[in-house]
Amino acid sequence: MTITYTDQVATCRGLGCFWKLLFRWKGSIYKLLWPNLILFTICYFSLSLTYRIVLTQSQRDLFEKISLHCQMYANLIPVSFVLGFYVAVVVGRWWNQYLSIPWPDSLALYVSTLIIGQNERSRLIRRTIMRYTNLCILMTLTMICPAVKKRFPTMDHLVESGFLMPDEKALLESMDSKTSHPNYWMPLVWAATIVTQAKKEGCITNEFSIKTLVDEINKIRSNCGSLLSYDWISVPLVYTQVTTLAVYVYFVASLMGNQYLDPSKGYPTHPIDLVVPIFTFLQFFFYMGWLMVAETLVNPFGEDDDDFDVNWLIDRNLQETKDKPKIKTEFSNNVTTSLAMEYHKNVYIHDDYYSNSSGKEKINQEQSANYFGESLISLTNYSRSQLLPNTSTQAQYTSRSTPYSEASSCSGDESDQEHQI
Repeated sequence: MTITYTDQVATCRGLGCFWKLLFRWKGSIYKLLWPNLILFTICYFSLSLTYRIVLTQSQRDLFEKISLHCQMYANLIPVSFVLGFYVAVVVGRWWNQYLSIPWPDSLALYVSTLIIGQNERSRLIRRTIMRYTNLCILMTLTMICPAVKKRFPTMDHLVESGFLMPDEKALLESMDSKTSHPNYWMPLVWAATIVTQAKKEGCITNEFSIKTLVDEINKIRSNCGSLLSYDWISVPLVYTQVTTLAVYVYFVASLMGNQYLDPSKGYPTHPIDLVVPIFTFLQFFFYMGWLMVAETLVNPFGEDDDDFDVNWLIDRNLQETKDKPKIKTEFSNNVTTSLAMEYHKNVYIHDDYYSNSSGKEKINQEQSANYFGESLISLTNYSRSQLLPNTSTQAQYTSRSTPYSEASSCSGDESDQEHQI
């Protein structure tokens, strides 16, 4: 999860406020760096003790020559330049990935404002558009975030948690069987189709409202595509290898080059023997810590302390009910675990009110269940349960006419037009 400390640095006075952060463990550089630092320390003092105790005089002379040679040529490695530029690229990429995270807030505002009507069907249209939007975002996140993939390992879990209907799951699986490319955008196609249907039923009053809604849907698709592009196109591997090799080779050379040698030999760079190389350890801490920062930020959708808390984002986009049964998931290794978050099947049903001849009445449980059970197949004229014979690489679907009652239409008109995907 993302580590935040803004409340501790809100006011700067005296000696500054960053001192408050130096002794925190979670999300700290100490937590990342301590295995490397311990290994470096063990290797350094092993060589130092060998030089001081084990080696003979002739062997110590050879050791000193190798140490001076490593010290001279280690400084030729441009660690600061290579590492600094690499971290700058990674940090910029990290922030751009955060800006690409799709948020459904703007679309929800437009859907609530531009799709009019307080009857059952109008609410169903609005809920279904937002459900498809959340489904698209969730499908995208499962492809790039291991934590979300563990939470929703299969489409059955999407159905169980209320994001997806069984007939929609069958359609997505049919499309997946015919192509290896991701179909994360398909729910947004359904959402745009519902917008068109809402205009025909009178829930949308003008063409400008349709354009506004479709533009917002397209922004969601664009952001999801950007996240997948960041996951697909990484920082060039050659640059990552150069940076990693530069840092590790430099400190391997430092193990020999920064050894304290006998001051009586009169070496210009070794006038004193302090035994403990304090500044060498500080140098290791800063340079290797810089590399660890890059390793942490290069993919912010992992499970590090400073990675984005994507599961919180999923929960935040949902309207949850108070009584939610615990959902069990079966992973590929047959280990049964409880999902971190629990969902009610009707997560998109809340205590709304609708107007009728006698005033505003609360929707009861049976009506709520009917709302949730109705899906795209009842909002459009598509029949996704029957597939035409496979004559091409793309799935083809038959259309059917679903008559709407006058009460279910936003404008009171019936619609029986044929549609095809």
